[in-house]
Amino acid sequence: MASMSPQVVAHRGASHDIAEHTLGAYVEALRIGADAVECDVRLTADGHLVCVHDRSLNRTAGVPALVSEMELKDLESFEFASWKGPFQPDIDDRYTRILTLDTLLETVMNAGRRVEVAIETKHPTRFGGLVEHKLARTLKYHGLDGADSPVRVMSFNYAALHRMRRLTPDLNMVMLMDKAQYWPMLRRVIGEDWWLGPGIKEIRDHPKWARRLVETGRPVHVWTVNEAADVQRCLRLGVAGIITDRPAYVMEQLGRTPMGAAG
Repeated sequence: MASMSPQVVAHRGASHDIAEHTLGAYVEALRIGADAVECDVRLTADGHLVCVHDRSLNRTAGVPALVSEMELKDLESFEFASWKGPFQPDIDDRYTRILTLDTLLETVMNAGRRVEVAIETKHPTRFGGLVEHKLARTLKYHGLDGADSPVRVMSFNYAALHRMRRLTPDLNMVMLMDKAQYWPMLRRVIGEDWWLGPGIKEIRDHPKWARRLVETGRPVHVWTVNEAADVQRCLRLGVAGIITDRPAYVMEQLGRTPMGAAG
């Protein structure tokens, strides 16, 4: 049944094919019909939330500087897509430059359908809890902090999620986990209604643990699932969400036809 199919979440957009965290990657994810998109957020030196995974700009912009030390106007001068492939001068600059969370949220809200947004706050950060405070204000500004909001917040830092829950009590929190061995501790300190976000490697290596996570009754969203065998593994487990760099491919593996696909 379609209702049993896990949600397909585009990790940093359709990032297998298009440079991660660019507007182009998210527009493509929306075009093919991803159920949700995922992004990481960091604070600039002048207090703007931008969608960037790494602390440094070196990998994605070729600049040996930290996001937290740059102002937005300076970040806007850098190109964030050519590391993924040859420079294409005919592409609109908006699709390859730094992406602010404001722009991503506006893009998703104008998609013409409900698309959920999973926002990961990155820690540790020189700004500490300011990231969550800024995120809460941003979501409130866009009217996305209520019980019907399509937004959820993720982190590997449970203290950050507790902070975010206090600021936005109606939003879902997702406890990301990269080590199964941390679960006995985490289960004692996380909120009773938080979702769980284990990595696919741990799901593969610890199948009994993975089953126990699903049996808690909490929604389980697995990252980052890019291969057919792992999609099937997630299906057998009965997870609620599959976070992937390849949303169109995963949709096909689930028997769904991506929007715009032939046939």
